[in-house]
Amino acid sequence: MQEYIDNPMLIDGCKFDLRIYVLLRSLDPLRIYVYKEGLCRLATSKYVKPDESNFRNDKMHLTNYAINKWDPGFIANKDINHDDKGHKRSYTSIIKYLASNSFDTVKIEQRIDSIIVRTILSAYTKMLRSYRKAR
Repeated sequence: MQEYIDNPMLIDGCKFDLRIYVLLRSLDPLRIYVYKEGLCRLATSKYVKPDESNFRNDKMHLTNYAINKWDPGFIANKDINHDDKGHKRSYTSIIKYLASNSFDTVKIEQRIDSIIVRTILSAYTKMLRSYRKAR
């Protein structure tokens, strides 16, 4: 499920998303591992509130790499030691960015972990039933 947020948090004036990697190691017992690195993808056009003139501007509203990599303004990050530049950044660089802008990153990461757990739990009973049938 998705919901369009018309007043999103921005980085460098652009919308962004986080890609967080999760391993569901086992269902019985339930073991969930969250990899502490991931990706942040930024749109290539600065965000402005949607209106008739810009609501079809994919490069402003969408963060998909497949869409933005063809934009002439796309900046590729080619230096692992400076992963806080460009339109595709590391998760840890975003956490550092948020911390430097006075965000409570401990709380943010706890909320992310909570969302991950609740997402898995929403399908847990069905997954466990399927898993036990397959054994």
